[in-house]
Amino acid sequence: MQLSWEVLSVHTKHPFIIARGGTATWSVVWVKLRDNDGLEGWGEAAPSRFYGENADSVVAALQRFKPLLEQADGWSLEAIEKELSLAIRWNAAAKTAVSAALHDLVGKRLGVPLWKLWGLSPANAPQSSFTIGIAPDDETLRARVREAAAFPVLKVKLGSPRDREILAIVREEAPNAVIRVDANAAWTPKSTLAMLDTLVKYGVEMLEQPLPPHDLDGLRFIRERCPMPLFADESCLVASDIPKLAECVDGINLKLMKCGSLREALRMIATARAHNLQVMCGCMIETTLGIASAAHFAPLLDYVDLDGAALLADDPFDGPSITAPNALGSITLGDAPGLGVTKRS
Repeated sequence: MQLSWEVLSVHTKHPFIIARGGTATWSVVWVKLRDNDGLEGWGEAAPSRFYGENADSVVAALQRFKPLLEQADGWSLEAIEKELSLAIRWNAAAKTAVSAALHDLVGKRLGVPLWKLWGLSPANAPQSSFTIGIAPDDETLRARVREAAAFPVLKVKLGSPRDREILAIVREEAPNAVIRVDANAAWTPKSTLAMLDTLVKYGVEMLEQPLPPHDLDGLRFIRERCPMPLFADESCLVASDIPKLAECVDGINLKLMKCGSLREALRMIATARAHNLQVMCGCMIETTLGIASAAHFAPLLDYVDLDGAALLADDPFDGPSITAPNALGSITLGDAPGLGVTKRS
């Protein structure tokens, strides 16, 4: 198989800010795998500085993977992913892009979408949330919530000095929305406890990663006092992280760009279920190509946060989405083979 790639620059409709910063311009890497019959599988890497990656590191990893893939059997997905991990220890986004391209290629060879290959039904996919990032002022926040008002589930980014005011505004502007909160590891156990009454006041459904990733004792402490489900995100990268979290949280948020492959994501779901944990899948700022990989296993999940492409002003791809007219937030999966993604003209 021949591996190639292209670095793309995409832009969010508004600067996307969370507790540790943000921007309006994002780099993703479009990965292509061509087999001897001319079929092409696509994948995407959306690297995160928080996990030590950027577009340059993704390209460097792909250069390392290129000779391995040239000699590989495209049907041997487990063996290929093992070889990639032996070649480079980390670089999850780069590995995910190759994994997605391999799965896309298999689906295209067989003529079926991934959800059918996995024996799933799109009707079982939960609704996706739509994220409200940290805004510079109240007026801007109000405008962004109004813009997202048609989405039934909102995920509110907190971790600023204005957290209480943010929640008050979101609830005022979206009185009927389901609200979930993500502090992106910006709180302490003490400040989290102080926020719980406010979360209850505004009807928050779920609290995600309030504490730094390493503070498992703190998560356990909060879980014992938290009136809504507590989810781990930054504390949970791969399946082997899950057992130690089983008594600390109620669920985990997996992301392909941090776990490293579609197959690892499926292992994470199985491992979480074995530990009686709920499962959500989130995303980075990704195009439809990146989102599509997770969308296909969404029927296995309890919660979904796959709005990365919906936040973009210039998504270059068409495919699975959460922006269908009259069904905002609902994951739309078609019958096109593989990931079902095409390039916009």
